[in-house]
Formats: sequence, C-alpha cells, structure tokens
Amino acid sequence: MNGPPIVPYYENMRQSSPHSGPSLIGAIPKAAAPLRRQVLQELRQSIISGRLNPGERLVERELISMMGVSRTVIREALRQLESEGLVAIIPNKGPVVRALTLEEAQDLYAIRAVLEGLAARLFTQHAGDMQVDQLDEALRGVADAYETGDPERILEMKNTFYDVLFAGARSQTLSSMIAMLHGRIRRWRAIGLSHPQRSFERQQESIRNLRVMLRAVRARDAKLAEQAIREDVQKAAAEVNRLLVKESPQ
Repeated sequence: MNGPPIVPYYENMRQSSPHSGPSLIGAIPKAAAPLRRQVLQELRQSIISGRLNPGERLVERELISMMGVSRTVIREALRQLESEGLVAIIPNKGPVVRALTLEEAQDLYAIRAVLEGLAARLFTQHAGDMQVDQLDEALRGVADAYETGDPERILEMKNTFYDVLFAGARSQTLSSMIAMLHGRIRRWRAIGLSHPQRSFERQQESIRNLRVMLRAVRARDAKLAEQAIREDVQKAAAEVNRLLVKESPQ
C-alpha cells in the first residue's frame, strides 16, 4: 500500500438526501454576522458533515453562483479552510476537499493532549474563582448537551467549555496554537459525536474526566488537572480510531 490509508468516513455521516456535492450548498442570507464568516461556516459545515466529498473540487464560479457572494469572499474563505487543513490547493486543479488519514488523526490527537493538558495546568495556576465558576457552568452545559444527543449542540457546548479554559490559562500563544489545532481536528471530533456506532459509555466517560479536572482545578492541583484532560483526549483518540480503523482500506 502506498501512503497512509484514507478513511472513507463520509459514508457514516451522510445527510438524509441521497445527493452530494456542491449543489447542496445554498445561498447565504444577509445577516448581522460578517458575510465572510457566514460563508466560511457554511463551507466548513458542508465538509464536516460530508455534503462535500474528499477530493471534490471547489470551483470558485460555482460557489459564487450558489452562495450569492463575491469572488473575494469565496477566496478568503477557501484560504482559511486551507489553513485549517480542510481544503488543499492542487496544482492545475485548484481547491479540493482534503482527504483525512488515520495517521493524521493520531498525530493531531497526540498534540491536542499535550496542548490541552498544558491549558488545564495554566488555568489551575492562573484562573480566578469567577473563571472557575464559569468553567463549572460550561461543563454543566456540556452534560446537558449530551442528554439531547444532538452532535452540533454537543460540539458547540464543548467549544464553549474550552473557550473558558483557554481564556483562564492566560496564554495568547497557547490559545492561538490550540485554535489552529481545533480547526484541523474539527472533522474528527464531529465523527466521534455523529458516527452511528459511537459509544454512549464514551460520552459518560468524557463528562467524568472533565469533572475530575474541574475538582482538581478547585483544589488547585495543576498536575491532576493536566492528567485528567490528557486522559480524556487520549480516550477520544482511541474512540475515533475504534470507529474508523476497520473502514480504512487495507
């Protein structure tokens, strides 16, 4: 086999429509949020959800026509998606949806465990009581989201939890590094939450680990806080690997 195996994960994340491709991308309604952000979110979600397939070309003129925005906005969004690892620019072909490999996922999760562990340590050392209470509230939001079973809601509340964590760590450099990493790892996180064979036990395990981290933070035990969140990320990586390794071509 040449090169790392490509994971055909989109087959597990299809929407109700049997059709796929850029034709499923709709026009962008004019709203309060900046237009570029709306376009970026729509394209990103189309990739994460599997409405756009790995290797599929993203033709500028088609995107402009379908989304009703300017070439400049489309190009800015594609550049951002390229930086997040969701899009690749292929010579003589242009922008395409990047395929993912298990090797890449393992790499990203290993780095994520280290960076988020450091964030938990720094949060424990620097966050004030109000920020600790905010983290507690955010974790309750995560637990409530798990009860709904809505992957998008869960991902949204987990992002809120991490936003509080990274702000309290008080390291702009670390926050920037983690933001870029989360952009790259977004599809894998979505897979872990959306896969039809995802483990209910894994969801409960994640909440338990984060509660251990929160207790460690309140006790100002930086070492335990770091250990708890590292363990949670490692278990998340194992779950994604379990779901997808059998689907990878041999």
